[in-house]
Amino acid sequence: MILPGATVCVKNPADTYYRFEGLVQRVSDGKVAVLFEGGNWDKLVTFRLSELAVVETTAGRKKAK
Repeated sequence: MILPGATVCVKNPADTYYRFEGLVQRVSDGKVAVLFEGGNWDKLVTFRLSELAVVETTAGRKKAK
């Protein structure tokens, strides 16, 4: 389940943001707004739920489900 505050990875290989990881800001009507932060830029992008995978954040390594 994807909820606000979760870290997600884009799993759609046809998307510009493929394999980028971001923070979920809001979920509404099957769409998810994800915030990407990278150095000197921030970008909020909307995706369908099916295009995202939750990232398991553990002490040693990040792993997408």
